[in-house]
Order: sequence, then C-alpha cells, then structure tokens
Amino acid sequence: MTLSIDRRAALKAKHRAAILQAARDLIQERGGRDFSVDDLAARADIARRTVFNHFSSLDEVLLAVCEQELSVIIDRFLTDVAATPVGDGSRAAMFDELESAARGADLAPAIASMYRILGEPERENQKAAVLTQTAFTRVTDRLRAEVVRRHPGADELDTALLVESLMSGIVVIAEHWLRTTGPRTDQPALDAWDALLARLVHSVRSGYMAA
Repeated sequence: MTLSIDRRAALKAKHRAAILQAARDLIQERGGRDFSVDDLAARADIARRTVFNHFSSLDEVLLAVCEQELSVIIDRFLTDVAATPVGDGSRAAMFDELESAARGADLAPAIASMYRILGEPERENQKAAVLTQTAFTRVTDRLRAEVVRRHPGADELDTALLVESLMSGIVVIAEHWLRTTGPRTDQPALDAWDALLARLVHSVRSGYMAA
C-alpha cells in the first residue's frame, strides 16, 4: 500500500513539474502568456484534465511559474538576511537587515519575467494586478516569518508593518519601473531600478529609525 501511495505521489509530482516546465517553455517561445490549456497539455504530453487535477485555471499555472521565479530570488534574499548578523531587535536594526538583502537581491529580472508572464499590473489590466499582488503576498508572508524567527522578541506589529511597508513599496516601484522602462534588464534599466529602490528605502526608512 505504501509503495502504491509513493508511486502516485511521484507521478503527481512528475505531472506538476511537466506542466510548469511546459508553461515556461511556451512563455519563452511566445514571449508571454499567449497559449491555451490545450497547448499546455499537448506540450506537457498529458491529458487536458490532468492540468486541472493540479491547477484550477491557466492563471493558477502562470501564478505558480511566477512564484517559482520569485522563489529563487526570495530564497537568496532570505539567505542574505540569515547571513546578516542579528541586530538589537529594534525597528531600525530590522530595517537595516532587510535593506541590505533587498539591495543584494536580483529583483528586477524576476519582475521583468513576471511582466512577460502576467502582463503589466496596471488598472487597465486587473487580472495581472491581482495575480501580481497574490505572488508578492505569498513572498511577503515568507519574509515576515523569517524576520519573526530572527527576532522572536520584537513587537509583532512592528515586524508586520516593516515587512509590509517594504514589500508594498517594491510593488509600487515595480509598476513605475515597468511603465517607464518596460521589462528590460539591460544596464540602464537596472540602474533605473536601483535608483527607485534607493528612493523607496529613503522613504520607508524614516518610520524605522531609532527614536
């Protein structure tokens, strides 16, 4: 019985991986989300219904691909945070740790990739805006948990406000960056991203300086 369950779990994992890989391949080939569930199933060499056994919609597939893209970045982000010496637990110290990790993370390429997958998160594209927000919310939850782990004695509300302020700001500057540069990752575009991140840090920092 255990062997049978293990085989089913392995097959399920194999199908999910095939769906996500097929989605990434189609996105790369077509420059975005211009494909259907039937296209996805054919590329993954599975039945159409198998896609829906794993995902409720094509949007969920695309969101999962985006989460994978962001996860690579956030894993590095969290590794950088974990490698930073733990400060005194003050708001300013926690912010310094997050700022250092944010500056070292390759967020711009991940955001450019999300743009190609989901579309630009503007008011005119509500679906892209909702999916983008969902992806960042899931990442924010992971980041908040890491800060709490590092600073168990810190005020819970301070921790939540700090992380939410930074990540919400990143969403705002990402939208501005996409509008002004497009999903480019050449040096001028990356320099523009760094300048926006510096403005965000300057704007948010004042709320986390020591009294």
